[in-house]
Parts: sequence; structure tokens; C-alpha cells
Amino acid sequence: MRWWGWGDPAHASALQPHALELLRTRVGVAPAPVPPVALSAVRLQESALGERAADRLRALLGAERVLATHEERVLHAAGKGYPDLVRLRRGEPGAAPDAVAYPASAQQLAELLALCAEESIAVVPFGGGTSVVGGVAPLRAGHAAVLTVDTAAMRALSVDPVSNLARVQAGMRVRELESALATQGLTLGHYPQSYEYVTVGGCAASRSAGQASTGYGTFDAMVKGVSAITPRGPLLTLAVPHSAAGPALRELIVGSEGVLGVIDEVALRVRRAPDERLYEGYLFPDFEHGSRALRELAQARALPDVARLSDEEETEVTLALAGPAAARAASLYAALRRRRGGCLAIVGFEGSDGAARARRRRARAVLRRCGGAALGSAVGRAWEHGRFAAPYLRDELLTLGVMVETFETATAWADVAALHEGVGDAVRGALGALGTPPMVMCHLSHVYETGSSLYFTAIARQVEGGEIEQWQALKDAAGAAITAAGATITHHHALGVDHLRWVDAEIGASGVAALRALKRELDPAGIMNPGKLAG
Repeated sequence: MRWWGWGDPAHASALQPHALELLRTRVGVAPAPVPPVALSAVRLQESALGERAADRLRALLGAERVLATHEERVLHAAGKGYPDLVRLRRGEPGAAPDAVAYPASAQQLAELLALCAEESIAVVPFGGGTSVVGGVAPLRAGHAAVLTVDTAAMRALSVDPVSNLARVQAGMRVRELESALATQGLTLGHYPQSYEYVTVGGCAASRSAGQASTGYGTFDAMVKGVSAITPRGPLLTLAVPHSAAGPALRELIVGSEGVLGVIDEVALRVRRAPDERLYEGYLFPDFEHGSRALRELAQARALPDVARLSDEEETEVTLALAGPAAARAASLYAALRRRRGGCLAIVGFEGSDGAARARRRRARAVLRRCGGAALGSAVGRAWEHGRFAAPYLRDELLTLGVMVETFETATAWADVAALHEGVGDAVRGALGALGTPPMVMCHLSHVYETGSSLYFTAIARQVEGGEIEQWQALKDAAGAAITAAGATITHHHALGVDHLRWVDAEIGASGVAALRALKRELDPAGIMNPGKLAG
């Protein structure tokens, strides 16, 4: 992956002229592109890892699995959040691990954590490095040094096709897992925006959700058993369908963000791969009509596997990015129905032996009754084709001097409309006060019977020299509006560093105290991913 952004360095991305013109008109762009500095120009503090500790690490893992080169440290200095990328691109990441370790087994991992506890070395678990909330920030927190533990060498897979279970080591990428399952006619069905790079361990540690989670479930629902190596020793659960043996230990590990230990293996529920995938678009008169359609689908248990409703502003941008053909198709349908604007919904049905078509027929009746006009499969295919493109586009926008920040939440259906309006107004007010009025877009996805997630994207011209302060103003406004409304501060991005200040509002003081007590028991030296989850 690019050290300064997203994706393969050989992958080229560029905005289409019509999309670039929309941005120039609505938010403004830099007069000239602002590329990242050269890798050699990135400034890092000298490694603080002592010679004795380094020798012990090399003796344990082998010299080839303990690296402290400039490039390795930069590659593991941050995740892929907006402030991470701003700092990396200007060559000032602020912090970096003193070295990077690549254990190859659970036994090595256990011995590594024991060594780090003895040497007072903070440990930052690292999978795909795709966190957008500071989840892999290499914080030392008073320890002698900080070591990133990359699980890339732990990628074993075994499949039980009778039980539909796959046991996967944490370092395997989800894309790699999906390809391996496909050879056996199976699928996990987990497609987060970070699909190309995210690892199984990272998904488990952050309670990830994917673009098809409405049908396949969020990642935590897929986890049937999990193992983590803590400084106190292994912590694991049985891979059984259900257990009444006390509170679910599995739930303490899944979502723990590396503060208790390193997840080393996950047992996942897999399913038969679908024979057909049917994606199509619908246009609703407004956000209210579209929201009602998704709610009725959820409560009638007629949901598609992918259910995504964009508000008016996101619809405009989505169609611009999809290209003139998709935009013309939507405009034509709108004109035929004498509508202006509208909200785009993407629905996708996956299944076998005609099951997807049967589910689509049932859902179509609800969508039409709620005011949805069918746009056909061309719009659906366009969305499917570009479903993982957003991070690449963000890199291009940063080069053009445009801020792009995403944040997400979830609430009950009765509160969706007010939350959508309130958060949007708060962000527009905060950025408008800085002289950078934004476009604030939102879509509903990850739909449930009782409510839905809301995923926001804010785009604004960067404040040159004050990019981080501008981002902080946006984050403060969004977080305050979300918590004031009683919604969750994060539906699937986890807490990391960015959301930590709102954890009390999420789980209360007693909940925070309970997490800290658990951490003290499993990590008495306090070495595991300091500064995340419960501080």
C-alpha cells in the first residue's frame, strides 16, 4: 500500500472532468496540485528501542522478522484517517514505532508479549493498517519504546464445510480469505470499504461492518469463536453456535481494539456462495420516503443484502462520480416522473436457485409503494463496479487541497430524520465558521428492524496550514451532535484515539471502569495498544 495514502502504488486514480467541475463550483480546489513529500523526506525521531531489547527480539523471532528501517517505521506510523494522511503527506507523522515485529505463530506471539512486558515496550497490534480513527497510533504512554506487531505472517486457514465454519489466523486479508473460500463454493460475505487490505483480525478487533452487512450480518455476528494472546496468557472461546456459560467472553474480545491482547485466530460462519447477484437503483422523492422504504423492508423481513439510501447531496455526487451515463439515466427517470433531485437507493440481492429473484420481487412491491422509481440494473452495476473506489478518490482530493472526512453513527428509526438534520447542520456550521462551507452527505446502510446506521461524508476546501485544526472543528461538532442525540459515536469504525473522549457517553463511567479493571487483569504492565478504548 502507498505509505502516504491508499492502494497499490501502481494504481492511478483521477477525477472525471465533470466531477472535478462540481467540486470547483461547490467547495473550491487548490490552484495547483499538492503532492506528498518523498518518503526519504519524512521526519522520524530516532528509534528508542534499546540494544538489549532489540537483541532479545531478534533472538526470539529472527533478525528478518524484527525491522527498524525508515520505510518500515513510516508504513506503520499511522492508519488511514484524514489527520493521519495529512501528516504523512507533509512528512510529519508525529510518531512512529521504534521497530516492527512479525511473529509467525501464537507461541511466538505469547513469548513476544512476555518479553515486551519485561522490557516495558508498548505493543500496537497491526493488521491491514486501515483504521480511520487512530486505532493503530503508536503511542508510547510512558514506556521505554513502542513496538508495532504486524500479524501478516499469521495467515493459516482451515475450512469445515459440513459446519460452514472457517478457522482463520488473524493476519489473513479478507480479500484473500474470500478468494480461498470461493474455490470451495463458499463466501464470508464481508465487504467493508477497506476490503482490499483489511485483515480478519482487524475486522474482529474493530467490530467491522461491510457493504452487504444488512444481509450477511456485521463481522461480530459472523464470529463464532475467537482466540487472543494476552500478556496473562491465551484468552479463547469455543466455536459453538450458542452458549449460556455466563456473559459472552467472545464479546469482550471482539471489539477490544488490541488493548487486551492480540487476536490470533477467529472461527467464522461462512455460507454457500451465491449463484446470482442482482444490483439495481431506485429513486425516491426525498430522504423521508426512502427511509420509510428501508424501515418497512426491515420490519417486514424483506431486506436485500445491500440496502443503501443516499440523501439528496450524496445522490448528486454519486451520480457525478458514476459518470454521465448513470447521471443521464437518473435524470431521465426523474423527468418522466416530473421530479427534481431525489434520493438514490442501491439494493442488492444475492442468493441461489432463484432465491435472489424471489426476494427481489417481494422487496420491489415495498419500494414502489413507498415512492421508489426503478432505475434498473445499470445504476446498480455502476455502484458495484466502484464500491471500493472512495479511498482512492480521497487521495486525489487531498492532492487538490480538498478535505474529505467520514464518520458514522446509528440510531432508532424514530430518530433518524432528526439525527440526519442535526449532525449535518452542526458540521455545516462549524466549517462555515472557518470560511470553508462544506458539502455534507449522508447515506443509510447496515439496516436493522429497529433502526439504521447513518454514514456521513464531509467535503470542504482545506484550510492551508490549519488542516488538522479544521478537521478537529468538524470532529468536535459531529461528535457533540451525535452524543447529544443519544446515538452511538461509532457504528463500525471503532473508538481508536479520535472517539475516545466520548466513551463515557457511550457506556457510562461504570462501563469504563469495568473495561479498565479487565485491562489491568489481562495486561498488568499496561503495554497493549495504550490510549485506545478505555484510555
